[in-house]
Amino acid sequence: MKKRKFIKISTFSLIFTLGVFSYSCKDKVNSSDEIEIQNEVDEDDNLEEIDTVNVSSNDFSMLNEAGEKFNTESLRGKVVFINFWATWCPPCIKEMPSIEQLKKSYDGNDDIVFLLVDVDGKMEKSKAFMQKNNFDLQVSIPDSNIPSTLLGNAIPTTIILDKNGQIAGKLEGAYDYSNPEMKKALDELLTQS
Repeated sequence: MKKRKFIKISTFSLIFTLGVFSYSCKDKVNSSDEIEIQNEVDEDDNLEEIDTVNVSSNDFSMLNEAGEKFNTESLRGKVVFINFWATWCPPCIKEMPSIEQLKKSYDGNDDIVFLLVDVDGKMEKSKAFMQKNNFDLQVSIPDSNIPSTLLGNAIPTTIILDKNGQIAGKLEGAYDYSNPEMKKALDELLTQS
């Protein structure tokens, strides 16, 4: 059986040692039939160490629901939660309620941004999905290539950027974002300068 790989950087190592079931859609599959189920993570598992990765404005730009272009560079000074997903991906859909719950816990906090990036780039379909499911989550679509440092071959993938635009955590596969350890880790990033 396959072990999950995680990035361990400061406070996020705690999150990634939690025992959770993870599911991911691999290689932009077009049906829900090709879902990879990954093992639970034990606290004794070794976590992968990497260097912090800087994300420049040339690396990744997006369009918001109003069609306005922005990029990761424009979000420096904020903690950025980026979730790569698609409407056809069951694990992506499964984790949406917990993402919304996490986002709501930061309502009114301008120092954190939640981006749900539809990798298919179908804004109207994504907006309709959010509305149909009563999710209050803003959708973005890619307006440039997504760097492999941010997104490999699996969705959902969530990236957390610190206030300097560096990757503080990366999680491939579905996750329960209502877990208190995630909020604790984000809170710690928010207090850093």
